[in-house]
Amino acid sequence: MKKKILLAILALILITPVRAAQNQQKKDDDFAEIVLEDILDDEYELKLADNTPQAVSVSSNEVPQEKTLKEKLQDVYHLEVDKYDAPTYLLKDVLTHKFDENSIWDRTQLWAGYNGDIGLQFTEGSMGSEHTTNHYDINTINVGYDGFLKNNNGDFRVMINISPYSERNVIQNLFADMYIATNKIPHHRIMVGHTRPPVGMEGAYGPFVLPFLARSQISRNFGTVRKLGARISGDYSLVDYDFGVYSSDTYFQEFFPGAEFIGRVDLKPLGKTDGKYGKLLIGGSMDAGHRNNNFCVVGAHIQYDYKRFMANFEWAQANGYNGPAGYSVDTHASGFYATLGYMLTKKLQILARYDEFDPNREIAHNNQREYSVGLNYFIKGQGLRLILNYVFCQNDAAKDSHRIMLGTQILI
Repeated sequence: MKKKILLAILALILITPVRAAQNQQKKDDDFAEIVLEDILDDEYELKLADNTPQAVSVSSNEVPQEKTLKEKLQDVYHLEVDKYDAPTYLLKDVLTHKFDENSIWDRTQLWAGYNGDIGLQFTEGSMGSEHTTNHYDINTINVGYDGFLKNNNGDFRVMINISPYSERNVIQNLFADMYIATNKIPHHRIMVGHTRPPVGMEGAYGPFVLPFLARSQISRNFGTVRKLGARISGDYSLVDYDFGVYSSDTYFQEFFPGAEFIGRVDLKPLGKTDGKYGKLLIGGSMDAGHRNNNFCVVGAHIQYDYKRFMANFEWAQANGYNGPAGYSVDTHASGFYATLGYMLTKKLQILARYDEFDPNREIAHNNQREYSVGLNYFIKGQGLRLILNYVFCQNDAAKDSHRIMLGTQILI
């Protein structure tokens, strides 16, 4: 029995080195693969883990690499814009300068915009370029320079208008927006300088967000003019307002001929519904002041947007006014318009408008009515847009006329 136990122990001693050698060979083979594929990677990851503070510290100090000009232009080519109620500047990334963290300035932006048309007008029995409707000139060329403080605390704009206009000299027509503004007060904005005040709804729009090439007749006569003054506007969920005091001068033609108050209030009944039922705006405005004589314009407006559909209505009445064509003392004028629009596709919009204006309510049979239809093709939102308008001008005191306008708009 003892001999058997000794033989078993001896056999175990002899076999163990062989198996150990085989296992060692197998481990060596596996080790070669692990070293090449796994262990080095594991060790590298461990080193990265050990050096994580240093790696984070280095990356936090690195300045993000700015896109090249070619990459920025490629972004413009592929740009898709779904919002049409605000200007879109195609070269914004190219023409914007951003400041470092130590500066009080956040960024400055250089931009330019063009809006104009090739128009054909013809009256009954003839064709020509004579304007049978008032103030139907469409040609906007603007160049602007904007600056913004950090945290949206304030901003400024200097904009020049290089569109020719025969009734004003070069200097009077050159300077457009020139203002400084602050947004420090929550929900409020204070502006001082030369701005476009809210005389009516469409009269307050900039030229690059208009549905048609031309504004409505009440806007052409009463509004869409810039004035020098100070204003404060408020923006809340259910109400907006804008009040300002200005010089009654327009286009730097006189030195403070009188004071002018311009105010507008808009109620937003659907302001707390997050757009579920659309956006509804109901408001009114007043423009009153003195320029050789007293004048006053009052108006009311309604605007509704829901998905692809838009509609607006505006009415105004004046006992004298101080508009873009100059002031008209004691002229009792009035007018209204209604506009409907629908987005047939994401880029194509169809429009229709009825527009009536009475230049003097004390004179009978002198109304001017315009029936307009239009198409807007938004290639890059308002940044690149093609426009086709047809207008039938029905005049009680003059020949009827037709206008066909093919326009374009580009913002860079």
